[in-house]
Amino acid sequence: MLKRYALLALLLPAVAQAADLDGGSLSAWWGLPFAGLLLSIALLPLCAPAFWHAHFGKVAALWAVLLLVPLAVNLGAGVAWTSFVHAVIEEYIPFIVLLTALYTVAGGICLHGHLRATPRLNIGILALGTCLASVMGTTGAAMLLIRPLIRANEHRRSVVHIVVFFIFLVANAGGALSPLGDPPLFLGFLQGVDFFWTTQHLFLPTLFVCGVLLLLFYVIDRREFSRHPPAARAKAVPRVHLSLDGQINLLLLAAIVAIVLATGIWRSGVAFAIAGSQLPLEHAVRDLLLVAVIALSLKYTPHSARLGNAFNWAPIVEVAKLFAAIFITIGPVIAILRAGEAGAFSVIVKLVQDPHGQPLVPMYFWATGLLSSFLDNAPTYLVFFNSAGGNADQLMSVGASTLAAISAGAVFMGANSYIGNAPNFMVKSIAEARGVPMPSFFGYLLWSAAILVPLFLLTTVLFFRG
Repeated sequence: MLKRYALLALLLPAVAQAADLDGGSLSAWWGLPFAGLLLSIALLPLCAPAFWHAHFGKVAALWAVLLLVPLAVNLGAGVAWTSFVHAVIEEYIPFIVLLTALYTVAGGICLHGHLRATPRLNIGILALGTCLASVMGTTGAAMLLIRPLIRANEHRRSVVHIVVFFIFLVANAGGALSPLGDPPLFLGFLQGVDFFWTTQHLFLPTLFVCGVLLLLFYVIDRREFSRHPPAARAKAVPRVHLSLDGQINLLLLAAIVAIVLATGIWRSGVAFAIAGSQLPLEHAVRDLLLVAVIALSLKYTPHSARLGNAFNWAPIVEVAKLFAAIFITIGPVIAILRAGEAGAFSVIVKLVQDPHGQPLVPMYFWATGLLSSFLDNAPTYLVFFNSAGGNADQLMSVGASTLAAISAGAVFMGANSYIGNAPNFMVKSIAEARGVPMPSFFGYLLWSAAILVPLFLLTTVLFFRG
């Protein structure tokens, strides 16, 4: 396979070696395809749901084409090709391979039994998922627990609040304590941030955010549960005769963690040049090993486990199609942001610095967070990591408060919208497939505005004042 990568690089035309996008020379208009894609994701499910569910992949591809064709016409075919290959090779493939591995493996672990959830059981599952998120990643923890949680609450009249808080906690905030928890922190680890640095510096903010969310959830869930008739509440008693199916996938989950950690530490010094992009050997090995894990899971997982989870590929296919277009169309936006004050989005860069060029910690928290709410939080983290100097040793010491604000903003505020973090979309899709009437894009924003924004304001005062 590695030889094929090298051969592919040799066979590509010379035009593919064009330079990357120069963010300083791009106008803000190049962000229109990305904005159009976001608006399509937000509006079409509301205005034309049948059309969207049948053709969302075509709509996403259209916006990608509406970026790449003008790039080729105005800046040259080489620039367009390089931008496309960079998005696919360096960003999209590692992203979707890891997500698919976690989705496949976690979807093969089924807790059989007929749980009837009380508020105590619900908060226990959310707390467990929140703790697991930093160990096995937000995607792994979310895919492991969302189906049992929905099944346990299938007797409840309303479970929307349960899934929304699950996204807040398990799919986002819980992943703030290690590089394995969320992609932005893993990128920081690859940039030189110590593995346990985030554990030490984000422990108290994470404990506060997750603790408040769990307490608020319990209050809301207890109130909702009390509205059920006494007979219905009496039936909501957890049963102890449970069984776990697909145990082989527990080992495969551990393998995923080991693969990501080992290949993150390993520096081979070997890279394959593909159309102006670099594919390090360790990254290729990581992706191949993760594909092998997927194959092992599909081969050895009992059919009963997949059947019990009502496992299907629709959620990961939706994420794969939409995020392919997101990674392609976000390229000019990230390039402009990386240009700093020389770019068309210089107002954003100026917001995070005082007149003397010193970092404004609260603004780093909010700028990283708000952009992570609607852009992918991993490249957004890198933008502000580099805006703050890009030197891991300095940021971990004299710039510790700035790095903590960037890290927390990227992870916490990925929960602000469905597209802030990939597991959000996957949880939403699984919940809808199980009959849960999830909020629309804007409906979910109302939830996050009412609950998360005030919480993050308080978090700023307590931990990120500068």
